[in-house]
Amino acid sequence: MAILARRSVLILGLAALSACVTAPAPSPEPAAGLGLLEPVFSASAGPDGLTIRVRSSGCTRKEDFAFYVERRPEGAAVAFGRKRVDVCKASTAPPVALTFSYAELGLDPARPVVLLNPLAGGAAPIFRPRPRSWPGADSP
Repeated sequence: MAILARRSVLILGLAALSACVTAPAPSPEPAAGLGLLEPVFSASAGPDGLTIRVRSSGCTRKEDFAFYVERRPEGAAVAFGRKRVDVCKASTAPPVALTFSYAELGLDPARPVVLLNPLAGGAAPIFRPRPRSWPGADSP
């Protein structure tokens, strides 16, 4: 009987310990997940959509990326993340340019857009699609 009681205590203790080990730690800041975004070498907003240049080992494709769009009153914030790792071994492959159309992203090309991804080696770029006509373009 004592062996059964000890075994029960041991099993309950291990279950409680494993629950503590596998539980995710709370995020100290709301933007902690931004560190998981793909670093980009450059970003631009053109007439066709948003283009990002990202690291590639030779096999990176547009389908390897997912995007998140947050609509804000002042415009939109866009983030890109890699769904699949580039497993090719080309060490001299240049960064690849990936273009996502405004329709694909659900964006209005005349509204401001902010990219949340970090620059490879720097701060996040901020870009704004060029509207068809800038308000007050004639004023200094």
